Amino acid sequence: NSRATCLLAQLEKINVDSASGESDSARYVTAKILHLVQSQEKTKKEMTSKGSTGIEVILSTLEVKSFHFCGYGFIKVLHFIIMECGGRRASVLVTKGGTQILLQLLLTASKDSPPNEELMVLLHTLLAKIGPKDKKIGVKARINGVLNISLNLVKHNLQNHRLALPCLQVLRVYSSNSVNAVSLGKNGVVELMFKIIGPFSKRNTSLMKVALDTLAALLKSKTNARRAVDRGYVQVLLTIYVDWHRHDSRHRYMLIRKGVLQCIKSVTNIKLGRKAFIDANGMKILYNTSQECLAVRTLDPLVNTSSLIMRKCFPKNRLPLPTIKSAFHFQLPVIPAGGPVAQLYNLPPDVDDVVDESDDNDDAETESEIETEIDDDKDQHFKNDDIETDISKLKPRQELGRPIEELKMYEQFFPELSEDFQEWNLVSKEPKPFVPDANLSGPIVVPTASEE
Repeated sequence: NSRATCLLAQLEKINVDSASGESDSARYVTAKILHLVQSQEKTKKEMTSKGSTGIEVILSTLEVKSFHFCGYGFIKVLHFIIMECGGRRASVLVTKGGTQILLQLLLTASKDSPPNEELMVLLHTLLAKIGPKDKKIGVKARINGVLNISLNLVKHNLQNHRLALPCLQVLRVYSSNSVNAVSLGKNGVVELMFKIIGPFSKRNTSLMKVALDTLAALLKSKTNARRAVDRGYVQVLLTIYVDWHRHDSRHRYMLIRKGVLQCIKSVTNIKLGRKAFIDANGMKILYNTSQECLAVRTLDPLVNTSSLIMRKCFPKNRLPLPTIKSAFHFQLPVIPAGGPVAQLYNLPPDVDDVVDESDDNDDAETESEIETEIDDDKDQHFKNDDIETDISKLKPRQELGRPIEELKMYEQFFPELSEDFQEWNLVSKEPKPFVPDANLSGPIVVPTASEE
């Protein structure tokens, strides 16, 4: 019978009545709950306890359209609870359908002109907090049509870092879905991210870190990666990385430097990206910077990521390698003068003679990703007809090196392989009965225990 319980009971009654004259009382209850949560630790624990229905009542109130005017107060209550109690209650908010309600509120609030900045900050902060807990948040956002709301807010508030930061955090959550990444890329999100990470500056490093993480997730889509290559952004990424490497002498911004490398790693997943990386002298840049980072153990993640990128982009050649790039020399016995091997031998050392067809079937990438997302449940029942299921056909056939006639000469050394053990009375498990010998005369004397 605490004060918070009584207020929640009043709120439930107001939700059931939903009368137009209850607006003042709903606003009063909202203000009281917010005051108790912010001022009393006991009330906050009570609202977030395991058996409490406080979050459910607040979410059900937010769903009532007639009380949308008091939604700002309840969003502040949710924001205070989730941010103070951490991810422990974020999962509860997701299981109660909070993601869908917040997305609907975001769509409704975006229709105001101009939108309420404080409300947008609270909504995006909540969505960024519960986003990792909801695996379907990307699909829900696309269905509700709120993908471009966060993007437009960032476009018009690049200098307002208080609003841009939570919007970028939400875009990072959205970009983990491949279909969303393609949709956002068509609306110019890649170009927007490069405006944020733009020329080297140590101001607002938290905003730059989130932008780099978002860009790395976006560039995993091959469509966005090709767009970045076509606009020459691979050279821009290398320049940014070199600038941070030179100016970060105390290694305080290792996460930003690693974020730039993650973007380079994502864009080099396609053949055009690897070619652009080599043309921009990326091998030499990453090699030299990695050599300078070897002396500092805390920079090992940078060295490891750089090594992965260089290994991925290094030209691939078939064996045997008669060039200086190989530590071993494999000499073939006969090499026809006009054959394909001779042609490979005559290629320059830096030519990639392995045909790379990894990007030849990427035109229908978006369509295939959409179909994959829709048919997730059907894929688990898919049966591949090319897989052999007959065990007898999968076993290797063992063939003798000599005919059986020649092997019979070894039978005398292994008689157990050819003897018939049934003649030895080993088949029957019953013991043979004891039959005394008739030639023995006299009684049979059984020794006593003392005699033994």
